[in-house]
Amino acid sequence: MWVKALSSILSYLLMGIGLTAAAICNNTAGNFTTSSTYVNNRDFLLASVPLNASEKGGFFTASIGQNSDIVHALAMCRGDYPPDVCYTCLNSTIYDLIANCPNQKEALSWGVGSPCMARYANRPFLGILELEPMDSDYSTARITSNITEFDKIWDSLLNRVVSKASDGTSSLKFATGEANITVFETIYALMQCTPDLSPEDCDTCLWQTANDYVRYWHGYGGGYVQSPNCWFRWDLYPFYTSDLSTSADLPPSTPGTSPPIITKDEQNKSIRVRLGASLSVALVLAMCSACAFFTWRRRRSIQVGSAPPENSCEKFNLDNEGTSQEFPSMQLDILQAATNGFSDENKLGQGGFGPVYKGTLGDGKEIAVKRLSRTSGQGLLEFKNEVMLIARLQHRNLVKLLGCCLERNEKLLVYEFMLNKSLDMFLFDSSLAAQLTWQKRFNIIRGTARGIMYLHEDSRLRIIHRDLKASNVLLDHGMNPKISDFGLAKIFGGDQNEANTNRVVGTYGYMAPEYAMEGLFSVKSDVFSFGVLSLEIISGKRNSGFQISEHGESLLNFAWKLWSKGEGLELIEGHLVESSVPTEVLKCIQIGLLCVQTDPVDRPTMSTVVAMLGNDTIMLPLPAEPAFYVRRFVAEPIRPNSSDSICSINEVTVSNMLPR
Repeated sequence: MWVKALSSILSYLLMGIGLTAAAICNNTAGNFTTSSTYVNNRDFLLASVPLNASEKGGFFTASIGQNSDIVHALAMCRGDYPPDVCYTCLNSTIYDLIANCPNQKEALSWGVGSPCMARYANRPFLGILELEPMDSDYSTARITSNITEFDKIWDSLLNRVVSKASDGTSSLKFATGEANITVFETIYALMQCTPDLSPEDCDTCLWQTANDYVRYWHGYGGGYVQSPNCWFRWDLYPFYTSDLSTSADLPPSTPGTSPPIITKDEQNKSIRVRLGASLSVALVLAMCSACAFFTWRRRRSIQVGSAPPENSCEKFNLDNEGTSQEFPSMQLDILQAATNGFSDENKLGQGGFGPVYKGTLGDGKEIAVKRLSRTSGQGLLEFKNEVMLIARLQHRNLVKLLGCCLERNEKLLVYEFMLNKSLDMFLFDSSLAAQLTWQKRFNIIRGTARGIMYLHEDSRLRIIHRDLKASNVLLDHGMNPKISDFGLAKIFGGDQNEANTNRVVGTYGYMAPEYAMEGLFSVKSDVFSFGVLSLEIISGKRNSGFQISEHGESLLNFAWKLWSKGEGLELIEGHLVESSVPTEVLKCIQIGLLCVQTDPVDRPTMSTVVAMLGNDTIMLPLPAEPAFYVRRFVAEPIRPNSSDSICSINEVTVSNMLPR
């Protein structure tokens, strides 16, 4: 009984210092019954994890069972944790894992703020980089002055800490670092990878967590991001121990071996001893953390120097191999002269993160300048994300990024100028829609498909766009489509097919049901968006605002009903009848319906779509009825604000952030 009481007290104390666990259950990996061999193997394996991990330097892996009953487990503690704290943290984490994921064959649990982690699965995952699921949080303090100078110091610090952690040993990949902002302010950063990762994968993982933090919490003075393979945390007070109590020279556990058999008496004895020691450690940690917390709360802002940054783009990490590439920089005064001082007369439109202006350089070259809002924390990440992605993508159906500018607190992206702005300007404007003949629309559908296929299959990286929509398809002087806005894009690893996120981002009406409802995205998510876009191009109607009956029927369902009744040609706009080719129209409708099927497995790949669009002899499969709830998902709870209704012109996006 006293063991239970101590355990409860410890759990309460650990919650007070930010060590409560957060379990994530994988509901797609299969379930088990309470009487199965799998659950016995899982419970036996997890019971041995705290002791083994704490005695092996904070990292432990093992497997037990055979065939469908095999269980793989991994546990890791933060690199500055002594064995007793590691043991206590993993005990709490595993309890949370079993309590919250009672019958799932795969689950992950970690403590908030990255103190320790435990995971198990019925598949091997050792040495495999996995960036999702991701968990993050932030402090309430704000960085209020000279954010540009702060970002320069931040990036320099992260470069050092990432490099140090990635160069760690097969027993410990852990690093901390500090950087002074002013005489009175210091940034403290901690990064750690599971030691089974290669240095290259560790580097990739850590940079992804850092980028995710900037994406969601830029401008806040502290926080963390944790994924299955790495952790990142930073703050404005020293939250870690610089004198490591764990040994980096301890031998790692051997994967594929069963854990040592521990009797109940031995385990209970070990628990009593360790709980007694851990209680003392936890009390000290709680007192120290409380003092640090209240000191930190008094400091609500960061005072940084006022020296303006030099006129240059940052050296963005453009390759997974770790090399850097300087992206072309353009001087601010040149861009100001080109846009007539960013005058309203030169304004092309308003995107989700700032306005876009038309500019003319001294040699007569026309450009489009995206001016990110100075107050948009997400705008900074979009800036970096677009530069890192578009700079290495070359395709006739992708917009070309010409350069960027970071000067005097300005963040500017310079694109090739698209004479005809964006597709939505023509598609949904009754006065301009007639200019889009059927042949032009068919070419736009095919060109957009080729651009997405390049992102998914033919580029150096596998990229999921995640925000494909009419306003993100730009049209050049010949009405040829070019996909733009990679601010929400995700990079997939070589064999990675899907990922999961807790934060669903995108645009109402274009999101696949599995992404909108479960946060699961893949190349098939973009395929769904392409299907919606194709049906919009054919009909000239927005899926998000489509309503043909009192039941609020979506464009997708309306198109499917017409097609299934053999009346597909009634979907096209009236002025297209004369210019349309019925066989092409019906083929495009059928392909669009194949792309918006509920089950991602049933949707074709983009290479298949391109082949179907370009070959009249391919026999197309019959599509299933699309999901009805796609439109219903955000129709009632989400009320778009004023910025949601503004069209994106020649540029970027209106990327609605949709809570789940």
